[in-house]
Amino acid sequence: MAEFETVTLRDPSSALTATYVPDAGMIATSLSDGGAELLGQRRGLQAYVSNHKTMGIPILYPWANRLSSNGYGVDGAVVTLTPGTGGVRTDEHGVPIHGTLAAYRDWHVTAALESQLTAELDFAARPGLLAAFPFPHLLTLDITLLDRTLTVKTTVTATTGSRVPMCFGFHPYLQLPGVPRAEWRIETPAMRYRPVNAWGIPTGAAEARPAGSEVLGLNAIDDGFDEVAPGSVFALSGGDRRIEVHFDSGYTAAQVFAPGNDDVVCFEPMAAPTDALRLGGYHEVQPGESATAQFRIVVA
Repeated sequence: MAEFETVTLRDPSSALTATYVPDAGMIATSLSDGGAELLGQRRGLQAYVSNHKTMGIPILYPWANRLSSNGYGVDGAVVTLTPGTGGVRTDEHGVPIHGTLAAYRDWHVTAALESQLTAELDFAARPGLLAAFPFPHLLTLDITLLDRTLTVKTTVTATTGSRVPMCFGFHPYLQLPGVPRAEWRIETPAMRYRPVNAWGIPTGAAEARPAGSEVLGLNAIDDGFDEVAPGSVFALSGGDRRIEVHFDSGYTAAQVFAPGNDDVVCFEPMAAPTDALRLGGYHEVQPGESATAQFRIVVA
């Protein structure tokens, strides 16, 4: 197994630590509370690097979830995606999934302190990345661990005359060690439900969903939403533990994922709904400008 250098952040005020692997796509592999692991390990880091099998908290960039075909158009330009090239990978139906940065090696760490990690990736300098997403920009991740809170701030800076679509997201696999999955409770804010077809692509239908709270039980969930308000809070609780995911800003869509075959729950912050890169409805960063999205994981 290949060895990767890790960066472990420590919360000065608690026993919380967070471990990141810059050379494996800036993935978070651990969020530990005094030795209790709060991130789903699934098949582990090596499977993520070798086969893009997600675990921990991977970034889904430049699009989250799926696209409905191997191509999209922006500003009159048509981009054709080639599976297996430039980081493009497909799901079992052959459609592109989770962007192109899975386990991407060339992140540049600009700051690594006890409770802060900053890294950047310059798309303009990487033709392989531009082939699938031809919008030169600087992508910056700024991560802090303070006051029992992991804050992930993502900034996109358009570095040329091109506008940059914001369709990315993150996939935090949360777990409650020592508590049976059937006893986990999930809480979700008011938002709009977007039904999908058999391939996981939105059908175009939509319905308002009020805020809710339910015990997971034996349920399997894989639902998409939009119209997520800034400051919305999702929560997973059980036993004496509660984990909240705060969609502070820039994340207007979400996927709620709780597979029946693994003891994890995901509240996925998404800057745009599934397939937005093809359908539109996303925010664009204007030339020379920056836009930031932020979510936090609060361990109560």
